[in-house]
Amino acid sequence: MTVRIGAEEEFHVLDAESGRLVPRAGLLLERLGTTGFSSELQQSAVESNSEVHDTLDGLYADLSGTRRRLAAAAAAEGLAVVAAGTVPLARVTPRDVTADARFRRMADEYRRVADEQLICSAQVHADVPDRDTAVRAMCLVSPWLPPLLALSASSPYWLGSDTGYASWRTMLWQRWPTAGPAGCYRDAAEYDAAVAELIGSGVISDTGMLYQDVRPSAHQRTLELRIGDACPRAETVVLIAGLFRALVRDACHRLERGADPRCDGHHEWLRAAAWRAARSGLEGPLVDPWTRRAAPAHLVLRRMLHRLRPALEASGDFGTVRDLLDEALAAGSAAHRLRRTVREADLPTGIDLLVTETRGGRIPARAGARRPRPQVTPRHTAGRPRTPLHPVTTPGTPG
Repeated sequence: MTVRIGAEEEFHVLDAESGRLVPRAGLLLERLGTTGFSSELQQSAVESNSEVHDTLDGLYADLSGTRRRLAAAAAAEGLAVVAAGTVPLARVTPRDVTADARFRRMADEYRRVADEQLICSAQVHADVPDRDTAVRAMCLVSPWLPPLLALSASSPYWLGSDTGYASWRTMLWQRWPTAGPAGCYRDAAEYDAAVAELIGSGVISDTGMLYQDVRPSAHQRTLELRIGDACPRAETVVLIAGLFRALVRDACHRLERGADPRCDGHHEWLRAAAWRAARSGLEGPLVDPWTRRAAPAHLVLRRMLHRLRPALEASGDFGTVRDLLDEALAAGSAAHRLRRTVREADLPTGIDLLVTETRGGRIPARAGARRPRPQVTPRHTAGRPRTPLHPVTTPGTPG
């Protein structure tokens, strides 16, 4: 089975001089056009949609090219873009919601939660055979999602101060009524009945407001990862995409063999594990999915790599994922890099780091700080068609 992947990335729009978040995404969209790009709940964010890819190299080339387009369009308007869960300098106001009827309804209903939706995430889609498999696979992949959150953690600052968390975006995101662990269901019919019940309650208005850590796409035969922060480095998105594809492939294989998810119905530890990952990132302990006990992040992730090796090799991803994971563990999370830069310089320099990493640049490493990073080198296959991913996304979904 070929498991194709695609990604959606959200970007903050900043004033290039001050580094502050500004509600000027509309200017970028006018310059870029709507193909592959869309607006978000807040006027200070823009979303990009990749195409569908068979290889991690193809995904990396796609994401890198999109980021270059965004950076160039932003520079022409005196702006900059940042892929991170939050940006350090922002202002909360109810006046910056995008002019869209659905967004206005959400702002009126959710008030401060919507006002503070100044956050960005990266979502990954992976192919599944059918919707029943997607729903059943959620239970098998869910225990391994908090380590992916830790890899993505990029949002330690909120409204000018350090929150003490590696992913403060997670704490803001979890206030939505449907955010968190997805739960386990026997099949798509049972899952869809639960969704209909949620909509019938009036708490959410449509399927686009299902904000679980992972969910089946409403439009395509894919499973969608939603737990992570937006990532300054495109390589981090590729690493997470490779691991998520392996999780989905492994889950589908187990289901084909008749494996029972054996869910005990206790998901409290999953929410706790996500909190731990949001608090610590890669610089503290995570909850080991095997033991449900605290363990160093590097140990949990290397065990995950070992567990998923057969699935990674089946997709041709093992070498790339191994090298990218080595780099991620050596360099530390984006939250760690940002804090270190702010500590050694100041907050504006930290914002410059986020801008530079988003557009593909690197701040020179200090001597001996870490080994040279492995390369994800695009190798395109001549004549291979590229299928647009945009039908997968639900336009206008925050986060």
